Amino acid sequence: MIGIWALGAYLAVILLWTTLIKRSVGEAMIIGFLVVLPFTGAAALEIGWTALYSAVTDEIVYATMAFVFMGYLLDKAGVLDRLIDLLNSLIGGVKGGPAWVSTVASAGLGGVVHNQAAIAATVGSVTIPWMEKSKLDKPSAATLVAGNAGMGITFPFSASMFVLVGSATVGPLLNINDLVLPLLFGGLWCFLHRLIVTWLLIRKSGMAPLDAAHRLTVKTAFGQGWATLLLFVVVAIPLIITSGAIATALSDWIGGDITKAVSVIVWIPVVLIITGALLGWKRLPRGGRDWWKLLENSAPRFGVVGITVVFAFAGANALAATGLPQQMTALLNQMNLPLWLLAILIGLIVIAVSAPLSATATMAAVGTVGVATLVAAGVPATSAAVAVLVFSSCEAAVPPGGAPLYVACGIADVNPITTFARLFTHYALPLLGIGVLIILGILPI
Repeated sequence: MIGIWALGAYLAVILLWTTLIKRSVGEAMIIGFLVVLPFTGAAALEIGWTALYSAVTDEIVYATMAFVFMGYLLDKAGVLDRLIDLLNSLIGGVKGGPAWVSTVASAGLGGVVHNQAAIAATVGSVTIPWMEKSKLDKPSAATLVAGNAGMGITFPFSASMFVLVGSATVGPLLNINDLVLPLLFGGLWCFLHRLIVTWLLIRKSGMAPLDAAHRLTVKTAFGQGWATLLLFVVVAIPLIITSGAIATALSDWIGGDITKAVSVIVWIPVVLIITGALLGWKRLPRGGRDWWKLLENSAPRFGVVGITVVFAFAGANALAATGLPQQMTALLNQMNLPLWLLAILIGLIVIAVSAPLSATATMAAVGTVGVATLVAAGVPATSAAVAVLVFSSCEAAVPPGGAPLYVACGIADVNPITTFARLFTHYALPLLGIGVLIILGILPI
């Protein structure tokens, strides 16, 4: 059971480094990778180099970086602000309108940006002050924004999805194109859950409809922001040409496999960056020096994300070399647990690990093993992957919580401790239930 010991050491080092020493998760992933290598035996150096080289050269790493820049560009170009203004003009005038806007906008941005902290910052900076003006207390407003940010994980194409499907453990079980639609449906179940939570919070509050002075008219908002809806249209283009009858027809026409010629994970951020640049052209730099400054200012976002993704892949590859997936699967199978109990156990493990770590790091640490174990128990690979991603979206919902929680609480100016109980009961536990029901096939995807 050397692989299980390796996983224990890997998790211990990451948790120690991020919680007690309070250093960055990027550093923790590097150290975790190095700690695993001795468990691979005499070939540690060779395995380490192979694992790292495989991670660095994986196209998913480059796609992840493209998504990071895409989110930064859409923010700087003012595209995200116009999208939120558009939503506000439509539903901001009803009771609890800003809360509904916060939830719907988080879902919309979750399908585009995928960074939970960025979603919390973008949506929270606009809707938290509005929610306060509409008589929603600050802790509830922060709870809503932090809890909604998790939808960045439960819609395609998050970095966590890439880490999961690109790992040596899950890659042979699941093609990324096969996961897109099931994850979309899984994300919609999570969106429905968020709508229910929003309704409950509004019902318990004294919120009133938002004054017209704080929102644009529908005509003005559509005039300024209707084009932002194109973001959701262009995302569909790579998906349409690589799936179904269209993919078959195009493959016949070019005399090859269109799904191999057109990489979905590479082209989606590309088309979004191009569309975002066209939509926000007036607010983007004109000269070369200004463009260089914009790129320079975006660099800090790449550092932690890039290191985390690369070494998450490398660590997962090294753990796979220890025989961890087979050993963990064998161990859980020996326990002879019924599927519902196995699903709950894996859900609790993933959620517990996601509390101090990011969803991406959680995928590398335990997500891949969770999927492999569920598949061995007879669960379809797509259902297992969607459920594990749902579990990992609890990054901000379990103490000590992740970056989205502290972003939301910082905007609302509240103590994060005041949100812990509601985040756990309103988000973590229901998401555990959604993931389990997906595994059991009760919630269709």
